[in-house]
Amino acid sequence: MMRSLFSGVSGLKNHQTRMDVIGNNISNVNTTGFKSSRVNFEDSLSQTLTAASQASGTTGGTNPKQIGLGMKISAIDVNFKDGSVQSTGINTDLCLSGNALFVVKQGNQTFYTRNGAFNFDAEGNLVNAEGLYVQGYMNASATEHNSINTNGATSSIQIRAGKTMPSSSTQIANYINNLNASAATIKSVTATDSNGQAVTPPDPCTVDGTNIAAAVLTMSDGTTQTVTTGTYKIGNSIPLSTTVKVYDSLGSAHVVPITVEKTAANEWMAKLAKGTITEEDGSLTTLTMADATIKFKDSGAYESGSAVLNLTYSQGNGAAPQKVNITFDKLTQYANSSTINAEADGYASGTLDTVTIDESGTVVGTYTNGVLRKEAQIAVAQFTNAPGLTKKGNSLYVESNNSGTPNIGTAASFGATITASALEMSNVDVAEEFSNMIITQRGFQSNSKIITVSDEMLENLINMKR
Repeated sequence: MMRSLFSGVSGLKNHQTRMDVIGNNISNVNTTGFKSSRVNFEDSLSQTLTAASQASGTTGGTNPKQIGLGMKISAIDVNFKDGSVQSTGINTDLCLSGNALFVVKQGNQTFYTRNGAFNFDAEGNLVNAEGLYVQGYMNASATEHNSINTNGATSSIQIRAGKTMPSSSTQIANYINNLNASAATIKSVTATDSNGQAVTPPDPCTVDGTNIAAAVLTMSDGTTQTVTTGTYKIGNSIPLSTTVKVYDSLGSAHVVPITVEKTAANEWMAKLAKGTITEEDGSLTTLTMADATIKFKDSGAYESGSAVLNLTYSQGNGAAPQKVNITFDKLTQYANSSTINAEADGYASGTLDTVTIDESGTVVGTYTNGVLRKEAQIAVAQFTNAPGLTKKGNSLYVESNNSGTPNIGTAASFGATITASALEMSNVDVAEEFSNMIITQRGFQSNSKIITVSDEMLENLINMKR
């Protein structure tokens, strides 16, 4: 008789625990990055009245006679499936999907979280709502802007407002895109002087506005073109005007004019348009560059050709003499429009303007000089058994004996994804929780009825003596 009472009590107690878990799930239905839990039951000990017997020659075997002694909780599991992505529009909010957690620190203690509601504090530290430091990989290089070493130890991410970037002088310029293989060439040149009188032009003919004020070019395609400036050679195409922006050692920009013209089949020439530049401050920049022959294969692919541009600055500028290597290996020559353009490295000094976090978890700084710099890479941790982590409150977890040790890296290295300007919603399924609530309530009521009926039976037994 007493066994049923104890079984009923165990049912009441453990169904109450299950209701506590359900209540906690529902209360966190809107908690960022919250992972719901579930309660699993199992039967408790059983009292054996008669053990099982083996079959004999005259009788068959019999099953054991056992009376259960109630139930108990076998586990309270954490469901680590991803929650839905909720867009927030705040660029420091991050939604993490997949088997990974953000890493945050308080002193020497490390915590893990799925709540990616981060922001920068007054010192430029990336922190969560409790002020714990978000961990990642900082870009320690003064010159490398496009990559971050993620093989070392993590550290707190700190990006101070007003951070400056030193200037970088130009070292190389690359010409890209296409030169028109069908470009028309000059067949003949007629010229007039400043008085409008016809003159016999030299070859090449330089139109300077005085000795030769204008020239009419007759092209191989039958068209004519009147020009009032520039140098033109019979058999060559009309020069294409390009510029290379060169930054000196002090970060000042200098625009160098270079022309490119076709000289033969599959062959072009690049040369300086002038030897000196008068800068806005009145200083002079002296330019030297040997004419460069650019050759292409019959397929239109680049074959050979390069140049070295030397710049010498007048004393008023103060910058050091400079050499810029010019390459043409990214050019093609197809029968299409000429779209040649020069891309050069180097930049002026700048101040950090804005900070954003992209889809890979990279913190990108935009500077006033137009340069984008990868400032840091947010780190994530992966556990073999993430549900084995211990909850510490404030949406934080710590490592446990059964979680495994954390593997720290980037989201991409673990197959996880980060959605910027968004947060992960709770993965609580309210409909499922309500269904579980009803089932738990009925289980609790049933166990309470066991206690009530057992009490009545005991009362009847006592009344037999009266």
